Amino acid sequence: MDLGLNGKTALVTGASRGIGLAIAETLAAEGVRVAGVARNITSELEKVSVAAISADLSTADGTRTAVAAALAELGGLDILINNVGGGDIELLGLAGVLETEDEQWRNLFDLNLFGVVSTTRAALPSLIERRGAIINVSSINAHAPATGPVGYSEAKAALTSFSKRLSEELGPKGVRVNTVSPGVTGTDIWRGERNLGATLAAVSGVGHAEFLTALPGQFGIASGRISEAAEIAALVTFLASGLAGNIVGADLVIDGGTLKSA
Repeated sequence: MDLGLNGKTALVTGASRGIGLAIAETLAAEGVRVAGVARNITSELEKVSVAAISADLSTADGTRTAVAAALAELGGLDILINNVGGGDIELLGLAGVLETEDEQWRNLFDLNLFGVVSTTRAALPSLIERRGAIINVSSINAHAPATGPVGYSEAKAALTSFSKRLSEELGPKGVRVNTVSPGVTGTDIWRGERNLGATLAAVSGVGHAEFLTALPGQFGIASGRISEAAEIAALVTFLASGLAGNIVGADLVIDGGTLKSA
C-alpha cells in the first residue's frame, strides 16, 4: 500500500530509541525526510534521519532550538510526531502520592506535557502552511491512572486532552491532530535490566524474565502478548498519511485489549 508520504518531511521527538526510533525508521522507509530529536543521539537515529538533533525538550529553549534546527534542515514541516515522554518513570516504580515529591510531578509534566506544547507551538506556522499532521504519543495510563507512576499518568491524560483541543482548533485550518495511546510495549522500559519492568519484577519477588512472561495475563491483555514498537510506528505512520485524511481528534489505543471500557 502506497501511503503517499514519499518526499514529505517530519520532526520526530524522543527518536533515539524505542517507539520514537521505530517511528523514525518507518517514516524513513516510506520516503519521509526525518529530523529526529533526542537528548542523546544514537547511531541508529543517525542512520535514519537527515538531521539528528540533540535537545532537552523538557525546556522551552530546547524545544525552540530543536524546531528551528529541523526547519533549517528540512525547509518546512509536513508531519510532527510528539513522541518524547517518560522521564524518570523508568526507575521510579509505583510510590504513592504521599511518597512522591513535588519535583517529580514538575519534571514529568515538563517533559510529557509542556515540552509537547512548546514544540507544537514552535512548529505550527509551518504545519499550518503545509496543512500537515500532528500525532501525539500518549499512553493508556491516561485512561487508567492508578496503574502508572504518580505524575506520569496525569501528564499523559493532560496530553490527550491537549490533543483534542488542538484537533478542534486546527482541523478547520487543514491540520489533522490525533493521539496514539500504546499499552505495554516491548522497549527497554520493560525489557531493560535496570528499568521499570525489572523494578516491578523485583517488587513482585520474581525474576525479570518470569515477570515478562506472566505480564500479559496479569494485565489482562486479551491478545496474550505485549505490543512491539514497530506496531506502534505503523499506526503512527498511517495516521500521518493522506489515507487517514478524515481521522481527526481520535485517540487510538493500541494495547492488545488491555483497556476494558467501551
